[in-house]
Amino acid sequence: MSELVSYSFSDGVAVLALDNGKANALSPELFEAFNAALDRAEQDRAVVVIKGKEGIFSGGYDLKVMTSSPEAAKGLVAIGSTLSRRLLAHPYPVMTMCTGHAIAKGAFLLLSADYRIGVEGPFKIGLNEVAIGMTMHHVGIELARARLTHSAFTRSVINAELFSPTDAVTAGFLDRVVPAEALETETMAMAAQLTKLNMTAHRNTKLKTRKALLELLDQSIAEDKLHNL
Repeated sequence: MSELVSYSFSDGVAVLALDNGKANALSPELFEAFNAALDRAEQDRAVVVIKGKEGIFSGGYDLKVMTSSPEAAKGLVAIGSTLSRRLLAHPYPVMTMCTGHAIAKGAFLLLSADYRIGVEGPFKIGLNEVAIGMTMHHVGIELARARLTHSAFTRSVINAELFSPTDAVTAGFLDRVVPAEALETETMAMAAQLTKLNMTAHRNTKLKTRKALLELLDQSIAEDKLHNL
């Protein structure tokens, strides 16, 4: 696989490790590699674990692309939104190993997974779009509305509040936080547990549970293509 997204598979679990610079930026090239890795994981019938770099899961979309032109920004957001939609409907369980900061699209990747384990530490997790001058896109609003608590939705989407890992559990960005030395072990133990699911039942239940959300995201992706951020 691409060096931007490395792929390792063992005992029914595929680990997709993101590695793109200091901020682990989500660029068009990274998304291409990400989708290719998901294709491979689906062929391997694997539980997926998405991990970042030490200290940072992802700082969000590649700012060089986002500031190059409105068309480029809109295109990158469309690619990212389509990936989130794919993760939410993925036929096998999807986990995130949140290795540190998760900002903007980095946090949306957490909201796109089935189970999220984060690391303790002085890290920030959340959606800073309003703080940096971006009106929140429709997909972001609906994904946050579906996965965050009502209180955290307002604080995050409208007020751009960032959360500590512990507070991110309460808000809905994470399911569990563990010490740094336990992150890899705890994540892989949970992934191993998920390999024991009946995958047909998992897939069918996931699609049934998220049917309305997936349809809403399809509409939102189309709507976001009509407007600049």
